[in-house]
Amino acid sequence: MEKRRSARDARDLPDAREDAADAQESEASRRRRRAQFLRELHEAKQLRDRVQPRRARAARMRQQMRMRTFRW
Repeated sequence: MEKRRSARDARDLPDAREDAADAQESEASRRRRRAQFLRELHEAKQLRDRVQPRRARAARMRQQMRMRTFRW
C-alpha cells in the first residue's frame, strides 16, 4: 500500500506543475484577449463618434454637465 501511495504522489507532482503552467498560460491569454477587446471597443466608440457627430457632441455636453455638478 505504501508503494502505491508513493507512486501516486509521484504521478500527482507533474500534473500539479502542468496545472500551474496551464493556469499561468490561461491568465496570460485572458489578459491578451481582454486587451484586444478593449482596443476594439475604443476603436468602435471612436468610429461611432465620427459617424454620429451630433450624438457625440450631446454626450460630451452631458459629461461636462456631470463633471460641473460633481461634488468632491
